[in-house]
Amino acid sequence: MRLCRRDFVVSIFMYIFAAMKKIQIKDVWLFVAQVLLLSLVVVSPGLITYVTTHDVQTVWESLVVSAYWLAPAVVVYLINFYLSVPLLWFRHRRWQFVLANILLITVSNGHIVVKDINALPENFIAGYSSFLIISLLVSLMAVFIAISIRYVMRQSEKKQKEVEAELAWLKNQINPHFLFNTLNNISSLTQIDADKAQDTVMQLSDLLRYAMYETNKPKVPLEGEVEFMRNYIELMKLRCNEMTTVSETIEIEDGKAEVAPLLFISLIENAFKHGMNSNAPATIDISLTQKDDTLIFNCDNTNNPKPTKDRSGSGIGLENTRRRLNLLYSGSYQWVQTITPENIYHVEITIRL
Repeated sequence: MRLCRRDFVVSIFMYIFAAMKKIQIKDVWLFVAQVLLLSLVVVSPGLITYVTTHDVQTVWESLVVSAYWLAPAVVVYLINFYLSVPLLWFRHRRWQFVLANILLITVSNGHIVVKDINALPENFIAGYSSFLIISLLVSLMAVFIAISIRYVMRQSEKKQKEVEAELAWLKNQINPHFLFNTLNNISSLTQIDADKAQDTVMQLSDLLRYAMYETNKPKVPLEGEVEFMRNYIELMKLRCNEMTTVSETIEIEDGKAEVAPLLFISLIENAFKHGMNSNAPATIDISLTQKDDTLIFNCDNTNNPKPTKDRSGSGIGLENTRRRLNLLYSGSYQWVQTITPENIYHVEITIRL
């Protein structure tokens, strides 16, 4: 039994030490906000008394009474929120959690317990018993509130981590896909113009440097994305023959405005992949405009779908783009995708930055 108590005490100190190492500014603000809110609950009877009576003595008596009855619940809540729930409840030590709270509630409400209840006037006993039961119930409610808030926070953090992991995976899918297509273009160019192929390798190096080192943040400045997009379109033009016309229009008001990195690259890839036709004229028209907090990306290309046996890309780029938009701009974007009567594949994305 002594060993179990020692292990329990040691685990508490280990948890406190680990929590202090992981403490962040937002955790400090959460603690301050909770203390202020709970303090407001405790002093609210005094504030109400002051508004109604303006009698300082009465207000002071009201504050003493509220602190006497509510302080135990505040202590129970804080200890459960920061210690008992994460250390015991979430680690499935339910019996230890129950026993710890029985002890905590008993100790914190000990000042209310009258040693000799029979010494009280008879007309006070019923009222005293009621107040004691209410105090214990309020402390018990504080335990359930601490569990509920911690559970909601835990689920929210878990969901956030899952979203971050999925976004990282989706972005990692973009880079190899983009690299694979570009290397294929350069491989073809080496057989035609070795000097230009060498220059293109340097250009690819710049693009990769941006993709690897500048896009490791949730959002990046538009000016960097625009430069990357222009260079990328130049590389993609290597795939085009004389029958394909490529145009781009970029109008940005604020280059410092931020957007998710590499968001439109898959759509540009798709335009070049399906827009070219070696036997007929084809067009690829790409535009990006930003005004105030609205960003609009348009991509039009002649619709020349690949044969079923051609599985290069497998549509993963478009699927990833839609998924990233859903995760990053849920409720703040519009996606329009159509094929016009003129056989032009049209995609328009409108984002509220």
